Amino acid sequence: MCRIVGFWDFNYKKDYDLEKIITLMRDTLIHGGPDDAGNYLDIQTGLALGHRRLSILDLSPLGHQPMEFENLVITYNGEVYNFREIRKEFEKEGYTFKSESDTEVILKAFHRWGFDAVHKFRGMFAFAIWDKTKKELILCRDRVGVKPLYYYYKDGFFAFASELKAFHLHPKFEKHIDYTALTLFLQYSYIPAPYSIFQNTFKLKPGHFLVINSKGEIKEFSYWKVEDYFLKGLEERERWLRKSEEELAEELESILTESFKLRLVSDVPVGMFLSGGIDSSTVCALLTKEGIKLKTFTIGFYEKCYDEAPYAKKIAEYLGTHHIELYCTPKEAYEIIPRLPELYDEPFGDSSAIPTFLVSKLAREQVKVSLSADGGDEQFCGYARYWLISEKITKISKIPFKSFLLNTLNLINPDTALKIYETFKPILPKYTNFRDKYIKLRQVLKSENVIDQYDLAIKYFLQEDLKDLNIKINKLKTLKDWLSLNELDSLSTLMLLDLKTYLTDDILVKVDRATMGVSLEGREPFLDHKILEWTSQLPVEFKYKKGQSKYILRKVLYKYIPQELIDRPKQGFGVPIYEWFKGELKELYKQYLNRERIKREGIFNADFVESMLKSYVEDKGVNHNKLWLLFVFEIWKEKWKI
Repeated sequence: MCRIVGFWDFNYKKDYDLEKIITLMRDTLIHGGPDDAGNYLDIQTGLALGHRRLSILDLSPLGHQPMEFENLVITYNGEVYNFREIRKEFEKEGYTFKSESDTEVILKAFHRWGFDAVHKFRGMFAFAIWDKTKKELILCRDRVGVKPLYYYYKDGFFAFASELKAFHLHPKFEKHIDYTALTLFLQYSYIPAPYSIFQNTFKLKPGHFLVINSKGEIKEFSYWKVEDYFLKGLEERERWLRKSEEELAEELESILTESFKLRLVSDVPVGMFLSGGIDSSTVCALLTKEGIKLKTFTIGFYEKCYDEAPYAKKIAEYLGTHHIELYCTPKEAYEIIPRLPELYDEPFGDSSAIPTFLVSKLAREQVKVSLSADGGDEQFCGYARYWLISEKITKISKIPFKSFLLNTLNLINPDTALKIYETFKPILPKYTNFRDKYIKLRQVLKSENVIDQYDLAIKYFLQEDLKDLNIKINKLKTLKDWLSLNELDSLSTLMLLDLKTYLTDDILVKVDRATMGVSLEGREPFLDHKILEWTSQLPVEFKYKKGQSKYILRKVLYKYIPQELIDRPKQGFGVPIYEWFKGELKELYKQYLNRERIKREGIFNADFVESMLKSYVEDKGVNHNKLWLLFVFEIWKEKWKI
């Protein structure tokens, strides 16, 4: 596990020191690779590659990068867990190896098979390969996007890096806000690939190669798409339905166990983040069944409605893990919040980044690698929003006089509706964000499309809000831009959409930056592509059945953990942001969202922001997540001097 960086300046005239600049860029990423560092330079070409190493496999100097073999040079971040099996294939063909690292295997696999080599790899990876003969630079990102890879291209200058912060150290990088990306952040709290917060700067999409040649021509293409397996499942549906639940559960357990064990390949100790939920408990239970003793780590909150630590502790006691927990206070959150712009490089609004960083820090005191059970919800229909939206569409289709109701609601604007609600509030249901709910209700009645409904359900800033903010919008992007499949049922459509957006650009970003921020390698055992290909083909009836989510996964888990220890409402890794910013942290909102500051910057409408903050303080129906997103943007902007 490491961090990578590089650039190719097509206009390089030896007008700056190539090695000095790549070293500065490289060393901004030292947190993700404190154990070793290296550069590769081609001064005549204007190309430089850099590497920071976190030693996990082959701790010796033989694993040093960038690594060369004949005409190829690689700088690589990640783990290919099955590298020893691939290496055996090479040895039969007469290849020899100097190290015990997976880096050398990847490099020689490309030498042997070219682009097809990637189909051999099981793991998480982002790498760049320089072909000295062809004068061609190849970038590659793993199938799901566990490992990050950004690139920038303008006026003959191309750069790539694991994190955006490296670009700031090159004199040819221009940091101008991309307003399409900003609107995506305000809508969804994260920026989905291929966008990034800066113009001319992109995330390489998961499962993609990018190739740039000596003429500066870029070609980007896909080598793996999860939707192909959803479609394959439709084609072979009858074959799947002929199998019994017991057969499928047995198949699933076998695939999971093999994948989970593969994630233990390491020359250093491995631990596990444990929430006590179905996914992390499954990983822990199946590895314990194999005789593996893990150290497990949990973060708790003193606010009981957010606290999962007691559940995790019960699972740990039952399985006999070495369990360590830490309770998070507002003071600890206050200390981490100023670090968020440095950790995440671009505005990132998932507030559970705070406990994720804390649990990573806790784990790093004991181990150098930790497993994280992300990806189970998106594969086994774990989020309640999936079936609630599906049920909502059915109900909407049955509403009598729907057009009349919609026309009536359209006659009353949201501000007038809020005043009416405030008048009759004592006798009406209590809502903290009535205005948003009213706007969403009007839009919900307009469409029976599942993605439209999902889009509305998860949005923070609505189109009306973006207009009130007066930000520059080129073209408003929605989640429909990321998915064009119409063949799937509604539950499968939403799981696929999350696999391509929310999982990759929120959940995996959160875990990667938090773990690497403390020099800890995070591994995702549920995201082996063999598991994804199996679950994507599995008919939805085995994922959600009789009102029960993760139906087939529970059948596996209940063999090893008593049902009563698992069955409880899904909680999620939420944090008490609303409570904290109403109490100990309220001065932060006043500092960063005050009228004078917002007006001086000229990005947002200061009157609108002031009105939102005032309504929040007075408990007048503002979605507090909106203020959190504005706050996150402001501290990011201050950190990077935008």
